[in-house]
Amino acid sequence: MKNQNLTRFAGTAALCLALGAPGIASATEGYFALAYGPAQRGVGGAGVAYSVDPMSAAINPANIADIGHQLTFGVEAFSPRRGFTATGAPPLPEGKVESGHEWFPIPNFGYNRPLANGGALNVMVYGNGGMNTSYPAVVNPNCGEGGGYGIFCAGKAGVDLMQLFASVGYGRKDGNFSWGIAPTVAVQRFSARGLDMFDQEDNPYTASPGKLTGNGYDFSTGIGLRAGIKYEINPQFTIGLSGQTRFKMSKFDKYAGLFEGNGSFDIPASVTAGVAFKPRRDLTVMLDYQKIFYSAIGAVGNPNTALPFGAPGGAGFGWDDVDVLRIGAEWQQSPDMTWRFGYAHATNPIGPEDVVLGVLAPGVVEHHISFGGAKKLNDNDTLDFAVN
Repeated sequence: MKNQNLTRFAGTAALCLALGAPGIASATEGYFALAYGPAQRGVGGAGVAYSVDPMSAAINPANIADIGHQLTFGVEAFSPRRGFTATGAPPLPEGKVESGHEWFPIPNFGYNRPLANGGALNVMVYGNGGMNTSYPAVVNPNCGEGGGYGIFCAGKAGVDLMQLFASVGYGRKDGNFSWGIAPTVAVQRFSARGLDMFDQEDNPYTASPGKLTGNGYDFSTGIGLRAGIKYEINPQFTIGLSGQTRFKMSKFDKYAGLFEGNGSFDIPASVTAGVAFKPRRDLTVMLDYQKIFYSAIGAVGNPNTALPFGAPGGAGFGWDDVDVLRIGAEWQQSPDMTWRFGYAHATNPIGPEDVVLGVLAPGVVEHHISFGGAKKLNDNDTLDFAVN
C-alpha cells in the first residue's frame, strides 16, 4: 500500500514468536534479520522488486524511487529461543541446556522524500542483525576431576552481538527503470563470557591470552555500500536486483584473542534477486532469492579447528554461506485493510564438525512462516503489524 503524496506514519507491532524447539534463533538468516520492518516481515522478508514504505529501501535501494513521501518508525519484539541438547560432545554437559534472556526490542526508522529533480532521498536507521546467548552455570561432569559448572566449565557463558545500520540513500526512476544507492554506516557491539577454558597462557587456543572472554562490551564501526536496480517489464511483472558490499569494520580490540585477525569481524556481502507479479490489481505475489557470504569472513567462516583463535587465518565459528528463498503475498482487501502472508527457507550455516562452538551462536533457523497486515487509520496514518 502506497501514499505517493502523503506522509505515511507507520506504528509497528512486529512480534516474532519462536514456535520451534529450543536450539534456534527465531526469525534470522544466520545472524542477519529476516526483514527490517513489519511490511517486509509480513511477506517473509520478500520485496526486492516491490516497494511499500521507507524500510523497503533496506531490501533494495531502488525502491526509494517508488515510495513517495513517507515516514515510518516502529519496534520489533524479538523473542528467540536458543539452546542445545548434547550427547557425547565434551566439554558440553550431557542433556538439554537453554539460554536465558528471551526478549529483545529492535527499533527501526525510515523517511523518504521526493526531490525536485525527479529523484528521492531516503534516511533509515535499523538493526541489521545480531546474536545472543546466555547459558546458566549448569552442573557439568565433563569439567575434569570432580566436575564443574557451566557449558565451558567457567560458570555462565554466552555472547552478545548487535549490529545497527544507518544509511542515507538516493533513488531515481526513469521510465520503467529504477535505481538506488545507499552508503551505510554500521556499528557493532560485542561481549563474550564463560570461555575461560580457551583463554589460558599454557594452552594453544588463543594468540592473545586475556583478550578472548570476560572483557565487557566492545564496539566496532565501519562503512559499506548497498545498491540496487528494478525494472517494470509490464504492469504485472517487475524484476529487482540488489547487493551489499562487505563492510570493513574496525577491530574488537578487547576480543583480539577470539576473532580471527586480532579482533577482525567484518560484515559479509550479500546479493538478492527477485520478481513481483500482480495477477490482479488487489494482489501482489513476490519471490526472492538471497545469498549471504558468511564464509568469506574469517571470524565467522573459518573452521573451529584452525587454531589458535585471534591469529590471522585462525579459528572461527565454521559457518557456510547461507541461501535464502522467500515467497510472499500482499492482498488489499479494501481501501483501508491490507493482508500479508510469507514463507522463507534458509540453509543451515553450521555443519556437524563445528557444532560445539556453534552453540554460542545458534543461527540455524531453516523455516519461517509469517503473517501481517496494514490498517489505514486516516488519510495520513497507517498501522502495520506482523507476526513471525
